[in-house]
Amino acid sequence: MENFVPNIKILRFVLLFTTCNLFIVEINAQNWLNGRATFYGVNQDPSTFGGACGYDNPYHAGFGVNTAALSSALFRNGQACGACYRVRCNRQLDRRWCIPHGAVTVTATNFCPPNNHGGWCDAPRQHFDMSLPAFLRIARQGNEGVVPVLYTRVACKRSGGVRFTLKGQSNFNMVMISNVGGSGDIKSVSIRGSRTKTWIPMYRNWGVNWQSRNDLRSQTLSFRITLVDGKTVKFINVVPSAWKFGQTFASRRQFN
Repeated sequence: MENFVPNIKILRFVLLFTTCNLFIVEINAQNWLNGRATFYGVNQDPSTFGGACGYDNPYHAGFGVNTAALSSALFRNGQACGACYRVRCNRQLDRRWCIPHGAVTVTATNFCPPNNHGGWCDAPRQHFDMSLPAFLRIARQGNEGVVPVLYTRVACKRSGGVRFTLKGQSNFNMVMISNVGGSGDIKSVSIRGSRTKTWIPMYRNWGVNWQSRNDLRSQTLSFRITLVDGKTVKFINVVPSAWKFGQTFASRRQFN
């Protein structure tokens, strides 16, 4: 029998065809949705874009400059804070302003309030009011100011562990939780002191700030966080007993 010599050209075509098919399946599986995007804060420091989510400084919180304020349809009364979205300009609808292959991953750090007069952030519109550096990753800056986009939820990739910033006073503990990976958006938080036998549920004060009315001073603190996607991680003894209000503590654990 003669040795079989494959047709290299045919194999390359098959591999390319197969790869393209897989790529199309992956894109479709991500469920891209239609929306719109604008930009804000042309001359504003991106570190001040914490807004309605309560991040003191989104840049130092681990989000960089690629952040966005969400319309009410996406913001979910603050539950979306910390969530990540892959956004790309829809050149099929706007070839003038959309950058070819332009895409960016943004973190939700603010709320774009509706004006109830047909504004872009009025319900039920899906809208991203992005920082200018993020917007320029997908579109040109021009007179139009708004572009059609396709977006999908993606996992948040963070550097380092989840961070806990302690606020409040003796009988009112408030914790700002930042640099959260995975789905990024927090569903529930519980706290436990070194002299506490059970987990104490915390309540969302606003955005990423969670509160409890227990006096846990001079205790080592642990946290149990559950994300919207159901994943739960315990951060045991992440805050030492000598903590003071205003301090931030970074854990070594992260949502994968």
